[in-house]
Amino acid sequence: MHIKINSIDTNFSTLSDSSSIPKQKTDLNNSELNETNSRRNSNDGTISTNKNVSIYGYDQIKHKKRIRKRESTVSGKRVAYENFTTIDWNHDFAKDRNRRNKVKKRKSLKGRIYLIYDACQSWILVILIGIVTGLLAAFIAISADWISDIKEGHCKSGFYLNRKFCCWGNPGYQCPDWEKWSDFFNIHHQFLKGIVNLFMYTFIACLATFIAAYLVREFAPYSAGSGIPEVKTILGGFVIKKFLGMRTLIMKCIGLSLSVGAGLSVGKEGPLVHVGCCVGNLCSRLFSKFNNNSARLREALSAASAAGVSVAFGAPIGGVLFSLEEVSYYFPMKTLWRSFLSALTGALTLQLMNPFRSGKVVLFQVAYTRIWHIFELPIYILLGIIGGLYGAFFIKMNMKVVKLRKFSWLKKYPIQEVFVVTLITSIISYGFLFLRVSMTQLISNLFRECSELESDFGGLCKKTQIKSTIFMLLIALVLKIIMTIFTFGIRVPAGIFVPSLAVGALIGRIVGILMQLWQESHPDLWIFSSCNPDVQCVTPGVYAFIGAAAALGGVTRMTVSTTVIMFELTGSLSYVLPVMVTVMVSKWIGDAFDKDSIYDALIDLNQYPFLDSKRDYYSDAIVSDIMTKVDNLIVLPAIGLTINDIENILQEYPFQGFPIVNNTYDKLLIGYIGRSELRYTIDQIEDIENVDGTIQCYFTKKSPDAYGIGDPNQQQKFLDLRPWIDSTPYTITPNYKVVKVLELFKKIGLRHVIIVRRGKLVGLLNKKDLLRYLSTLKTE
Repeated sequence: MHIKINSIDTNFSTLSDSSSIPKQKTDLNNSELNETNSRRNSNDGTISTNKNVSIYGYDQIKHKKRIRKRESTVSGKRVAYENFTTIDWNHDFAKDRNRRNKVKKRKSLKGRIYLIYDACQSWILVILIGIVTGLLAAFIAISADWISDIKEGHCKSGFYLNRKFCCWGNPGYQCPDWEKWSDFFNIHHQFLKGIVNLFMYTFIACLATFIAAYLVREFAPYSAGSGIPEVKTILGGFVIKKFLGMRTLIMKCIGLSLSVGAGLSVGKEGPLVHVGCCVGNLCSRLFSKFNNNSARLREALSAASAAGVSVAFGAPIGGVLFSLEEVSYYFPMKTLWRSFLSALTGALTLQLMNPFRSGKVVLFQVAYTRIWHIFELPIYILLGIIGGLYGAFFIKMNMKVVKLRKFSWLKKYPIQEVFVVTLITSIISYGFLFLRVSMTQLISNLFRECSELESDFGGLCKKTQIKSTIFMLLIALVLKIIMTIFTFGIRVPAGIFVPSLAVGALIGRIVGILMQLWQESHPDLWIFSSCNPDVQCVTPGVYAFIGAAAALGGVTRMTVSTTVIMFELTGSLSYVLPVMVTVMVSKWIGDAFDKDSIYDALIDLNQYPFLDSKRDYYSDAIVSDIMTKVDNLIVLPAIGLTINDIENILQEYPFQGFPIVNNTYDKLLIGYIGRSELRYTIDQIEDIENVDGTIQCYFTKKSPDAYGIGDPNQQQKFLDLRPWIDSTPYTITPNYKVVKVLELFKKIGLRHVIIVRRGKLVGLLNKKDLLRYLSTLKTE
């Protein structure tokens, strides 16, 4: 009764074996269980066992199992989305329109009050997301700073205090309350002091990352990494259950504090986007119109990602632009406003918490008092070129390491790998001041002018030690690049924002020092004619700032959001133009090698079904060249299948949906039904006692008797599956251009499109087939 297929799944799983999709039971409310079987249709004798399934002539119902919650729209009823499938954007938007229409039709006072509440739900939600994200960001910042400082000593007045709070009011290192570990153990020999301090530094770092890696492996595997590639995929419509759950959120916050505080070459800023989206997902459960609608949920997640960047950098406008430019797939104007409010609320909450006790929420705020000169523009462009080259190099090398980690024996020992990486990083970092301090402190010192530095950090301002300072910066740069390449991707929460800024700041500071030496050695050159002889002409800290923007742009390929984030960090409007030029050049250079950012590269590596709306493809192919032809499809006839037939199809084929035709000869398209809906109805019928597996199923509007099935002298039993059919699926002709179909998938959010010729089914094109074809274009 059906035609064998090779591929028809409208969605595909890259995170599990697609051939073994779990059969999940779903929930049925008690009120639904109590629906009597007395609801008879006087015309055909159908008895409705509940709102969704009807059996012709069947009188008794008894449910044994709990069944999945159902959803309904005008285009056919739906069950909850399975894991590793794509949401139906059109269905969810239609469902939300129906809900709004029902709310607006309520003319009573209670209905009008509910209408006001319904309109306010979105704003209440984004405010709540911002507040909770800000609180979590403050917790992560305080705990990470404490772990970072506890590696070198402890506070005698309070073990819970980090060095900054312990030494409040005591500038520099003159702090009697802060005790190094060698003094704590009463070690007096100078050599033994160094050994004890190194041991404690390394031991605490390894212990912290071991705990983080263990928590990730045992309790929340999804909390590892930055989470931004998966967030982009989820916002694109893919379903990854538990990725934004409570356990993932808790382990992400704890693990992030441990991994950043341990001194690994990672940052907490990117993972805060994942934290914000976890908060958004959990808070959305409080509001039915978001909890019961996956498309609306993704609007809330877009606002949550903006809040994550806002609290990470103290840059609310940059957070909104980051959500728009980098992670969001569907970003209407209303989402822009909500993202702005969420980012603003998060920044205000962080400001009130004041975790740095500086009255500021930015990581490293500097204010440059001198303007830039036109002769510096070529050097800024050079920094952009270097940043683009670094971005391309880092992505290529890190992907090689990630592939080695993913497809070799290393994947069996994630905790051991984390321990080894931490051990090597700690031993190397302890001997270099530029690597021993936290990366935020390193970047802050590299950005600052010499007059703003509380002390001469690493000899940056000693002109008598210029050569040795440049040499130490070069060593720190090389080591930082190597450590970042091998660290990003290990099984702990880790981000790439701050390491990229640190690498760029080191490059920029070196270039700035060399530029300053050149100008001071040859002040009479014509290119320096615009310099005031009584004022310092070249500021090395500015070059570090520009270089950091270039490196971040080269790795992430962001332009507008990077510029705004850097501007919000410094507040120096006069340097917006150099940053814009540098970031744009960095993107151009990086795109010349590969247009993928580090997040896009990880999406491709993990084979997530993400259709990037920013990519352009050129092809002369037509749909018939890449579609799955009808001879290779499982096609369900409108009448003639039994419950046993459908059960066998579901067990034998792991595909996510099936076209429905009038019969297997004419193949006139009637509609489309998803696997989840079939699974739901079959499970529901199987829960009824004494059900005959030979009960006929029908998908057509015609009465089953019209087909002459069964003995007309006996009452027959039929399973009505019409409510679950999408009777108006998107259809196109076989000669449709692939590039046009691509626009349909991008802008409408299709899961699949059915190809027909004069109403007859000829094939099916799903997102999987389209992505597979686009990957061949990229290879070419």
